[in-house]
Amino acid sequence: MITIQDIQQAAQRIKPYAHHTPVLTNESLNQIVGADVFLKCENLQKVGAFKFRGACNAVYSLTDAEAAKGVCTHSSGNHAQALALAARIRGIPAYIVMPNNAPSVKKNAVAGYGGQITFCEPTLEARESSLERIRLKTGANVVHPYNDERVMAGQGTAALELLAQIPDLDVIITPVGGGGLLSGTAIAAKETKKAIRVIGAEPEMADDAFRSMQAGKIIPSENPKTIADGLLTSLGTLTFPVIQERVEQIVTVSEAGIVASMKFIWERAKIIIEPSSAVAVGVLWEKKIDLSGLKIGVILSGGNVDLEKLPF
Repeated sequence: MITIQDIQQAAQRIKPYAHHTPVLTNESLNQIVGADVFLKCENLQKVGAFKFRGACNAVYSLTDAEAAKGVCTHSSGNHAQALALAARIRGIPAYIVMPNNAPSVKKNAVAGYGGQITFCEPTLEARESSLERIRLKTGANVVHPYNDERVMAGQGTAALELLAQIPDLDVIITPVGGGGLLSGTAIAAKETKKAIRVIGAEPEMADDAFRSMQAGKIIPSENPKTIADGLLTSLGTLTFPVIQERVEQIVTVSEAGIVASMKFIWERAKIIIEPSSAVAVGVLWEKKIDLSGLKIGVILSGGNVDLEKLPF
């Protein structure tokens, strides 16, 4: 299991490359949810998402000999872009396996960051077998989107920053898909401030983390259908034990709550967030748990949206 020292080292490692993102507030949001909310704007991170932190830490954790062979992953989303950019900054190749039905905007972004893309059928088996062929051919270092300790440590740096910016938080809420951000956040937060509460936010229509916590074992995601397309993946073998031990609870949010939260943050806070980020705001919006009067940090995980397909 990663430690607070791993996260602190990651923070130093990525400091020359990653943005130190701002924390913003909105009085209208505070009044509606009945709490003091502090929005950690990872939508303003490089590649528009927190994923750059983990990818950058993984790339810069490699020795020169390892790095020379490059890095590889399979991803159709923000991790693909993040790894391609981190590799470009270090001057090494990035081999990215993407499903052939990935949105054009994402394909173009990965290519724009210098990623060498291999397309495959949109199945997990096809993605994994394509990645293994590339790994064997190139010797590149595999960087999993979330089930990787280097990635988890990198994602934890966002919470480390947030607590340096607002030390007296009572609660931190982050979205949960594969669990890289939530697990890294939980270690950073609980080791920095023991009494702080860490809560995961998940769509009702993709509630595998909620069900996994109830069952005490990983319940894989089955045919999830949610607008929050960044949260479709199941928890990993490395992320789940951390979440089990350090996260108070997973709170699910309705599709209507996701859309309403996203629209409000766009209109009133003037912050561009993607649906996955809105899930974390949705926990407060729908008031499924009582957090009134508390100081709450919300990690806005990203802002990569297809402007042709807005949900409102």
